[in-house]
Amino acid sequence: MYHKPVLLHESVDGLAIKGDGVYVDATFGGGGHSREIIRHLGADGQLIGFDQDADAERNAIDDTRFTLVRANFRHMKRFLRLQGITQVDGILADLGVSSHQFDEGTRGFSYRFEGPLDMRMNQADTLTAADVLNKYAAENLQKMFSEFGEVRNAKTLANAIVEWRAQSSFKTTADLRAVCEQQVKGELHRYLAQVYQSLRMEVNDELGALMDLLKESKDLIKPGGRLAIITFHSLEDRLVKNYMRHSSFGDEPVKDFFGNYEKDWKVITKKPITASNKETRENTRSQSAKLRIAERSPL
Repeated sequence: MYHKPVLLHESVDGLAIKGDGVYVDATFGGGGHSREIIRHLGADGQLIGFDQDADAERNAIDDTRFTLVRANFRHMKRFLRLQGITQVDGILADLGVSSHQFDEGTRGFSYRFEGPLDMRMNQADTLTAADVLNKYAAENLQKMFSEFGEVRNAKTLANAIVEWRAQSSFKTTADLRAVCEQQVKGELHRYLAQVYQSLRMEVNDELGALMDLLKESKDLIKPGGRLAIITFHSLEDRLVKNYMRHSSFGDEPVKDFFGNYEKDWKVITKKPITASNKETRENTRSQSAKLRIAERSPL
């Protein structure tokens, strides 16, 4: 089962959909956001969904206005061009991992099930979680756990992993859990979630893919069109916030050739939109969700 879409109406309403517009759901997944977008489209509207996970094809929408592209959204511009599309009226991305992926033990995303240490969203990619654990230097593991998972004892855990693999290579989620249980700081399930999140973000280069999406959105979205991004991690949210405000991933605005500040976006959400109390009660994964929306400025 795919997850219930988070901030569904807030994100789709934020696109300010035009009936004859062209829109992109960059993270199709179970199709929840896409189905809501299509409800707002007229006969001449068009929606393109992107998903790198082959399992998402099971949820493809039977509608002539819909096209599903099996690709990572970081390559959006190239794949849209293959569809004959050079500009769109809006892009929506929900950066959360689907419940379906967590619940498939063979995918290795969850510490709750024993399975291979895989964690690839795209099975055609080569780097797996086992590769990271068996090959990364201790200092690289420490940086990954600290930055992506905010693991408090990242250095201790990294060293423990290096010691473990000197005797036996990492193969399954049970192997990783066994090491984590010996090093855990604080509540076990929270600690495991932080460690597994770190690995997933590394294996799938999630921050790199997000930066590519944001950079491409500037060229793809028409003036007056909207960009709506739902994040679940503080690093993701910071990238989105800075890009919408400054057209850069740092805290300082970008200047053009003449020394003028670039204003590629008009920020619609001065503060991120978060889930209501009702939604967080009904869908716990919405608790950390933050939605930011921006409008493409005139060229």
